[in-house]
Amino acid sequence: MSVLTGKVAIVTGASKGIGAGIAKALSSAGASVVVNYSSSKEGADKVVAAITGKGGKAIAVQGDVSKAADVQRLFTETKKAFGSLDVLVNNAGVYQFAPLESVTEDEFHREFGTNVLGLILATREAAKYFGPNGGSVINIGSVASDMTPPMSVVYTATKGPWMQ
Repeated sequence: MSVLTGKVAIVTGASKGIGAGIAKALSSAGASVVVNYSSSKEGADKVVAAITGKGGKAIAVQGDVSKAADVQRLFTETKKAFGSLDVLVNNAGVYQFAPLESVTEDEFHREFGTNVLGLILATREAAKYFGPNGGSVINIGSVASDMTPPMSVVYTATKGPWMQ
């Protein structure tokens, strides 16, 4: 029996990259996985197909984590499909590298909305769904916050050491 057999996990931003890898790894460890995506339904469906193709359980649920109503729907759909929640992986993240003088209010709010507010909204909602034994929340940061590459002022502020 795998270590996560019978457990349910949500991975935000799981339609590609690190999130897709995390979703697949959690499934390999036995968890039923909710593959959250904001815009790439095709990518999310591929991750779900990869998981179910190996005998795992997974569904894709669209939702922008910067929007409370979308986050609530994500958790409602998770409960409907799997009945419970044990693990939340806050992986969703957006970035646009640009010099400081080019940073706009809209870009600032887009990055902070997804990378910071999204984490808060999802964690707050997860706490309502964890059972009597609690659950696990895993926040994914970025080494960019330690390296502070040029033109990453907003992104590194959202993925800094405080998240890790």
